[in-house]
Amino acid sequence: MNRQLIRSYILLVAVAILLFTVPVAFTLTKQLRDDTELSVEREATTMALLLASGDEASCRALTKMAQAYADETHDEVQVTATDSCTPGVPAPERDARLAGVLRTGEPNTDWGSDFIWGRNLVITVPAEADGKVVGAVRIVYSTSGLTHRLWTIWGFRAGLAVAVLGVAALIGTVVSRRITAPLRELNAMASKFSDGDLTARSPVTGPPETQTLARTLNQGAERLDTLVASQRIFVADASHQLRTPLTALRLSLDNIADGVDDEFVREDVEQATAEVVRMSRLVNGLLVLARAEAKVTAAEPLVLRDIVAERLAVWRPAADERGVTIALGGSTADGRLLVLASPGHLDQVLDNVLSNALEVSPDGATITVSYEVRGDEILLSVQDEGPGMSDAEKSRAFDRFWRGQGLTGRSGSGLGLAVVKQLVTDDGGTVALADAPGGGLVVRISLRASPKSGG
Repeated sequence: MNRQLIRSYILLVAVAILLFTVPVAFTLTKQLRDDTELSVEREATTMALLLASGDEASCRALTKMAQAYADETHDEVQVTATDSCTPGVPAPERDARLAGVLRTGEPNTDWGSDFIWGRNLVITVPAEADGKVVGAVRIVYSTSGLTHRLWTIWGFRAGLAVAVLGVAALIGTVVSRRITAPLRELNAMASKFSDGDLTARSPVTGPPETQTLARTLNQGAERLDTLVASQRIFVADASHQLRTPLTALRLSLDNIADGVDDEFVREDVEQATAEVVRMSRLVNGLLVLARAEAKVTAAEPLVLRDIVAERLAVWRPAADERGVTIALGGSTADGRLLVLASPGHLDQVLDNVLSNALEVSPDGATITVSYEVRGDEILLSVQDEGPGMSDAEKSRAFDRFWRGQGLTGRSGSGLGLAVVKQLVTDDGGTVALADAPGGGLVVRISLRASPKSGG
């Protein structure tokens, strides 16, 4: 927008210069041409009057005047006359112009070119005595001086136009930046807002239109921040209110099971306890998902290797109990690789994906975690050696409460991958499922790379 404003400003100034300066330059050029023609014709007319006198004194005066004019102006004076006066100057060529002047008695002016002028200005003036043409005076005027003055006129105005356009560009830059400053502030606020910073506000500055827009955006941001805060409070209250009775119910069932000797009653109590446990997992999953939807935070540059190494260290003891190996592979040499993610999001994503991979992996299998840079994105992959999923199952895997027919379907809540997708999407990334080369499933998580990443 700044460039468009500057270009339009320069264009307006250029049009103004074209409309006012160019006509003035043409006027000055015409005036220079007319003044020169009038001056040369006046000199030629004076000499023609001396030639027309016919006496010896006038002839000598004509000779001196012609020689003095030629010495001073470096132009050539040519005279054709009667036998009574033969000045010591060259005679003009007997061309059509001279013949026309001697025949009609009218002066002739030839600029040598229809476009401005040629190399010489040739003016021929008749000398008349008693109504009869007795000769003619021709002055061949060099236009080199006129050409120099012409270049001076146009060059000065061209230089002045360039200087004015430069000043216009400078003024246009300052003015355009002042005009677009409120828009840049609104854009900065919108960028922070899209990154999850709901506290971002725009100063109310600039013209009335941008002030109104800033107030509207600030009010909308304030209301949205209030709604998100209310949802966070609800999530916190629900977490406390739902977990407490479920925990108390499970303890009561455990106490009942300890005090009952009837095998059938004990079996019923154990089934009820299993359902309470599953309900607890479901509630925890719902609360995690609600927090993911409610907690809007700004993405920050995070060191990917540190996060991956920390989560792998947490899950390795659980994997060792099953004889499952968790390996870090792929392009992992860059320790300064940064991703844009909200604090805690990537940790929870890895926890959910590794938990699912560990549940479906057979004893002695290997879970491989790797990441690589692809343009302005970082691809994080988690590959297991489990039974995998069919295409139909992969298409529904991210649906809430959907549980597959595999190992995780029996005890899972159906919210793990839904939480993963929500968290990754909040950070501007994508997540997809694919078949592993040797069997199993690959979870591919694409995250934004931070511009601050080093190599």
